[in-house]
Amino acid sequence: WKSITSSQLDHYGRQDSFNSIVTKQKTMTFLRSLAKIIFARILPVIVLLVSVLVGWLQTQRIPMGTLFVLVIPALKGYWPPVLVGHGNMVGTPPVPEDMKPAPRPENELFQVLSGGYKIPQQGIGMCCRPTAYDDVLVERTILWYLLSGGRHIDTADVYLNHRAIGKGIKEAMQRGVPREEIFVTTKLWPSDFGPTRAKEVAPVWLEELGLEYIDLVLMHSPEPLIPIGMPEGCHKLPKQICRQQTWKALSDVRELGLVRNVGVSNFAVHHLKNIIQMEDVAPIAINQIQYNPWISQDWADAASFCHENNITITGYNSLGGSFQHHKAQTIEIISAIANKYEKSVAQIMLRWTLQKNVVVIPGTGNPNYMKENLSIYGFELSSEDMDAIDGLRENEEMKEFMTIPARE
Repeated sequence: WKSITSSQLDHYGRQDSFNSIVTKQKTMTFLRSLAKIIFARILPVIVLLVSVLVGWLQTQRIPMGTLFVLVIPALKGYWPPVLVGHGNMVGTPPVPEDMKPAPRPENELFQVLSGGYKIPQQGIGMCCRPTAYDDVLVERTILWYLLSGGRHIDTADVYLNHRAIGKGIKEAMQRGVPREEIFVTTKLWPSDFGPTRAKEVAPVWLEELGLEYIDLVLMHSPEPLIPIGMPEGCHKLPKQICRQQTWKALSDVRELGLVRNVGVSNFAVHHLKNIIQMEDVAPIAINQIQYNPWISQDWADAASFCHENNITITGYNSLGGSFQHHKAQTIEIISAIANKYEKSVAQIMLRWTLQKNVVVIPGTGNPNYMKENLSIYGFELSSEDMDAIDGLRENEEMKEFMTIPARE
């Protein structure tokens, strides 16, 4: 370095500066070219594809249902069975041909609905996992569950699995499970809200399920989650009037004997009051909502309102938030209680929910998990452990759980 003169250093400095300017110019040229490609070629193609998808979805009877059966398997790394064929997905194993119905669980609990019918306090949810959209695995799931002693099946029109569930029920009945012991719940999607659609689709559901009556039908949500498949029967009507007209239609279906009980799902307090104030209609049998120690205040208020007004609660997302189904397994207090009772975290959370007088509908296609879930009638949490889990609402970890907010 000593042999380099100041003029040479100045030259090297100017050269570095020049090289830096050239590099920046090349970078800017590349970015402009990239932006031109994205905005001139790629973005229009994406917009076109999205427009085509939305347009195609609008042609489906339940656009959101079609979206579910495509997206949910794909998010878990599976090709959607509706595209590649049913029965190719790894999951629920075949049911042995010689398997007969096991006894119902000892100490099984029930909730008595406002109409006098009893609902098993533990059911199986048929939504929101890849195996719930493969018809072969759905049929196996239902058969495994019913032959294992379970009797409560929770589905919905938007899940598009009625026929597969119906096949599983039919096979279980042929093996000795009485129809009168099976409790089937389905739901009316908001695209079918209005004064007439419930009467039109109920016979379709009966045909798909292969049943003479449905035990419970719920209004699935106070309104559509996204503005696709808006209810034609409620065109330009206020949301409150649309819900009331739909409730009247469901009450009429109940009077016809096609449905034994009617209820709602994802209804907050103001939605419930909107229905309760009506006259000469069916009582609200059930409100199915998110229920776990981390629910938001809106849903805690809805649960309290239901208990005070003889509305049974069915809880989903028992193990965590909307997109964190296994988050509960990370909570130290729950793990300690699970070790104390020699049970899984899932069993502890489901048992806690039962003791809050809430129906649970954990979803699984695994026969071992079904038996584990059905065994929650066999133990009871102490008042101290119930209080410990109740207290989790005040934990900082509560902020990490996501819940679906109440609708307007």
